[in-house]
Amino acid sequence: MLILKLITQPKAFLKIDFNTIGLLIGMMIIVSITKRTGIFEYIAIKASKFSKGNPIKILIMFCLITAILSGLLDNVTTVLLIVPVTLVVTKTLKIDPVPFLMCEIFSSNIGGTATLIGDPPNLMIGSAANLSFLDFVKNLGPIIIIIFICIIFFVKSIYIKSIDCSEEAKKEIMSLDEKKAIKDIPLMKKSLIVLFLTLVGFLIHDFIGFESATIAIVGSALLMGISKVDPEEILQEVEWGTIFFFIGLFIMTGVLEDVGLMNILAETALSFTKGHLVLTGIFIVWISALASAFIDNIPFVATMIPLIKAMGTIGHMNVTPLWWCLSLGACLGGNGTIIGASANLVVIGIAEKSGYKISFKKYFKLGFPVMILSIILASIYLYIFFLR
Repeated sequence: MLILKLITQPKAFLKIDFNTIGLLIGMMIIVSITKRTGIFEYIAIKASKFSKGNPIKILIMFCLITAILSGLLDNVTTVLLIVPVTLVVTKTLKIDPVPFLMCEIFSSNIGGTATLIGDPPNLMIGSAANLSFLDFVKNLGPIIIIIFICIIFFVKSIYIKSIDCSEEAKKEIMSLDEKKAIKDIPLMKKSLIVLFLTLVGFLIHDFIGFESATIAIVGSALLMGISKVDPEEILQEVEWGTIFFFIGLFIMTGVLEDVGLMNILAETALSFTKGHLVLTGIFIVWISALASAFIDNIPFVATMIPLIKAMGTIGHMNVTPLWWCLSLGACLGGNGTIIGASANLVVIGIAEKSGYKISFKKYFKLGFPVMILSIILASIYLYIFFLR
């Protein structure tokens, strides 16, 4: 787009949402330092022992941990931390890890939907619509809890007969020492304090007048300073491929907005729904879910953000409810297929390296019904609380 002179370089850089970029980099640094302490492995072993080695209870506990961590960190980071531990636990129990991995994918995408930092689409929506961490928790938290509980019961009913293990395997799980997972206690304390302060910062950033990226960058700088880790080493662990992907994406969608394509699409969508808020909202949540199931939800949301903004300008609509429709549709839609979200591909990749292949068809048979059930529940919630 720069070569074709559709946009100048100075203007292209103005299209980059540095709030999203800064937030991603800051959280990646905090998580990179925190995971060195072994705290996440500790939590997983503790949960397994708390479940008394019962496979179904362990599955539910791991799903709960995955959902919570996905809301507090981000879903890709969470699955990178939880999946290796899951493979160790299932190997010890001598059971198939695939049901656990599938459920963790669902939980990561569901849990990540509840907060500003849980899923990259929410970062983009929050920054574009000036929505805070607290806005996401308050408006999406209740339905995410309901969806999570329903999905867990749904998946449990499918797997309850196929997951079982011997008493010897359960005893082996109970003999694991979670304390050995902790590699650096002083660093763990520092990391948890900074992570807590950063999350508090996200909750109150509107009141104290700082952008969420500023909170994340200050938190990461503070942790790097007090942890005495090599900054160069930590910065090498930042997913720069993801960062530059976002930068390119912001420039491309900015050009599409400038040439008027988004206004044309907005006018088409408004003519289809006749500017009716309920129809527009339901249309966005379902089209977002179906599209995000088959293409990565990040570029889709990047395209939809200026489209919704244009709807507000052209149709004089209150677009605030439409942001929640987009968030729920795009994030929950990621559960539909194996390629629907980045977390899905990460888990499938780790599983394949460990000798467990999850095909597109095998995933689709469970993932798509999970997505449809989630979107039905989300649509009912949106209609009752936002679209009527």
